[in-house]
This record gives sequence, structure tokens and C-alpha cells, in this order.
Amino acid sequence: MDSLREIEGKQVHDPLSEKNMNKTSRCVFVPGPVIVGAGPSGLAVAACLKEKGFSSMLLERSSCIASLWQLKTYDRLSLHLPKQFCELPLMGFPSDFPTYPTKQQFIHYLESYADRFEIRPQFNETVSHAEYDKVIGFWRVKTIGKKSEKTEYVCRWLVVATGENAEAVVPQIDGMGDFGAVIRHTSSYKSGKDFRGKNVLVVGCGNSGMEVCLDLCNHSAKPSLVVRDTVHVLPREMLGKSTFGLSMWLLKWLPMRLVDRFLLIVSRLMLGDTARLGLDRPELGPLELKNLSGKTPVLDVGTLAKIKSGDIKVCPGIKKLKRHTVEFLDGKTEKFDAIILATGYKSNVPSWLKEGDMFSEKDGFPKRPFPNGWKGECGLYAVGFTKRGILGASMDAKRIAEDIERCRDEEAAPYDRRSLLLIDDLYRKKEEQKRKGYMGKESSAREPLSFQDDTNQTKHWSKEESEGERRLL
Repeated sequence: MDSLREIEGKQVHDPLSEKNMNKTSRCVFVPGPVIVGAGPSGLAVAACLKEKGFSSMLLERSSCIASLWQLKTYDRLSLHLPKQFCELPLMGFPSDFPTYPTKQQFIHYLESYADRFEIRPQFNETVSHAEYDKVIGFWRVKTIGKKSEKTEYVCRWLVVATGENAEAVVPQIDGMGDFGAVIRHTSSYKSGKDFRGKNVLVVGCGNSGMEVCLDLCNHSAKPSLVVRDTVHVLPREMLGKSTFGLSMWLLKWLPMRLVDRFLLIVSRLMLGDTARLGLDRPELGPLELKNLSGKTPVLDVGTLAKIKSGDIKVCPGIKKLKRHTVEFLDGKTEKFDAIILATGYKSNVPSWLKEGDMFSEKDGFPKRPFPNGWKGECGLYAVGFTKRGILGASMDAKRIAEDIERCRDEEAAPYDRRSLLLIDDLYRKKEEQKRKGYMGKESSAREPLSFQDDTNQTKHWSKEESEGERRLL
């Protein structure tokens, strides 16, 4: 009886069991590229491809475009850079938008962008596996839908647009389970109004951590900021211009180290000595550090004034947590009602993309640094991994569209129905061999091959139509 139960248990999780193979869903051939991720990067690639006459399949695990912006950002968020540096290709911001658009304005811009280029993502489709099939010369992208339905997309080109911020980074702090109060990542933080009158510890001194502290102050909370590393804090604007825009202009004429020296001198004059506030600066200048490590300087939007006034307290790193209490590395302890983790995000590419050449298994970023990390082998591309924001993603989106156009022209005409039938035959043979080898008998679980037409609609061949065309090959 126990052995029978064990066999039944194994069959439940066995993808090759006859019962589970009958759950296998459809296979869709996509004549254009498949793009994974419908954030700004994915939208940019889809638009650039559309301009060149390509239809593409955009797969998005969430229920909306730009899900990070729509679902995982705080209410007071605005762009930290001027709008001209955050435009996607082929369409600028409305002229009546402010220099630094709000979160809602940016979302409106992205939705208008998708409408203009008729970008219609497949929502609620989570990519579970993507791998290049050398036998058929195409990428096989497997997804799981909202109701656990499975689909496999077959495509010549695969664009990874899941970006740098796919998954929240939650550090493991000694005693987290004993804290007994709210511990929340910024992806779940919306507004300081939920913490009015409470002592809140914010972990992380990047742009998000600094702005969350300011938001808490503005809602009458009492925030403290954990600063574990050195950090460059710069004013958002210098000499009447955006700090970023001024830096880009100066780099046209001066070496990076000289521009860094200028930025630090002006910052010292405008902000004072940040080290006296517990915010030590790195040895490398802000631009050089960004170029080498991707670490972005903080653009101050008012937080520094609150630190100077004592409304925000700067604390060292955390040693351990106890019930409603935090012990810091300097030995001091303090009680808190909540902890907000402004500890950033990470790439999730290694969890679903099975290839070892383009992406690093360690951090999920392209191994080749910017500006050469956008292209891999066998029609694989990456966008949104430059550590240079939307500006870097837009540059890569244009390169990708141009390269796919070149590949199409070199490889002759687009794939016709005869090509699809050949691929379908290969799939059938491979699946039959797999089933025969495992069960000793045939099992037809997969639906007939579908294909995506020029209007992005998925169509199916009848059995008679498929067999009739096969006889012509």
C-alpha cells in the first residue's frame, strides 16, 4: 500500500506521466520576436520593431504594462531625471508635462505609447522556461497562465526585457522572525500615512530610501535611516540646470574625473559636508563610480534638509533584531514600530532562461558591459540591463530592432506556412520519441500548432488543412 501511494505521488509531479501530458496546452509559432516583459524596455523594443514592419509577441506576467510602476511604487514618486532623458523611442512626453513627471503622469505616458504603436501584450503569462532548440533552430518559450494553463511559443528571436528590477531584494537580518512588527519592502510601501506618529526604520540609503524617509516625515512619522555604505548625495539641480543634464553636457568637453570634481565642489557648496551627517562619500567620484559599478548617486529632493534639522536620524548598520527593538553595529539599541526595506531589486533571468553565454548566473545581467551587452547568440537579445535607466534601454531597443531587421533581410523571406509545418513535424517526432521511450506507447497530448498572424491574433490549422499542405512538401 505504501509503495502504491509513493508511485501515485511521483506521478502527480511527473511531467511525462500520461495524466499530466494530457494537461499540456497549445504550441504557438510566432513569426516575429517574442519579448519577455512589458515594462518600458519591452514597450520600447516592440515600438521600434513595429516601425520596421515587425509584429512581436509581448509576454507579461502581471495584469498590466509597467507593473513595477503601477503596482510596486510609492504614491509620491516622480522621475528623478528630467523628462527628456526618460523618453522612449519615437514618442516624446506631452509638452504640458512638468520637467519631472509624477508617477501617474509617467504611467499615462506609457499607456499612450502602447496605444499609439498598438502594442497588445499577453498578460498574466509567466515565462517558466526559455531555451534555444538546436534541432529546429528556434527558441522555445514556455509560459504558465493565470489558471495554470501552459503554452509554448516558438520564435526565431527572443528579447529579454524583464530588466534589473524583476524581484525585490530582501536581506536576511538576524532576528527578523522575533521583531513582531511590520517589516515591509518598498515594493509594498505606498504612503507614510500608514505610519503616522510611529517610529520607522528605513534600511537603505539610495534614492528610494531617501525619498521614503522624506515621505514619512511629511506624514508626521518619525523615520530613522540605516546607512551601511558610503554614498554620493548630489542636488537634483545645479546652476539652474538638472545635475544629470549638466553632467552629460560637461562630459562632451571634459574628462569624467574633472566633471566629477566639479560636481563634488558644487555639491559641497550647496549641501555642505555630508560626512558630518553620517553620509560619507566614496573615494571614486559619482560618475566614475556609476560607470564602474552601476551604483547611482542620490539626487536630493529635500531629505538632506530633514536630516540636518533632526527630523530624520541617521543610524549605522543593523546587528540583530529583537521584539520591537533594533540593535545596531555600534552596540546601541532603539525601539521601532516598523521597518521599511529600501534594499532594491534584482534580475530573475537565471531562474527561467537556460543559456550559459550571454547572462551571468550570479547576478542575471549580461556578461558583456554596456554598450555591448544587448546582443547574444542565436537571436537572443537583452534590453533594460544597462544600469543607465530608460535612456540606456531606449538605445538598446533601437539597436535590437535594427539588428533583427538586418537578420531578416539576410535570412531571406519571412517564414511561411510550409516552414511552420516542418517545425510542427519536428515537434511531433520529438514528442513521440519522448513518449515512446518513457511509456512504451504513443500518446497524443499536444494540440495542433497555432501561429500568430500579422494582426497579433493566434490562429489554428485544421487537421485537414495541415495534412493537405504536408502532402505538397
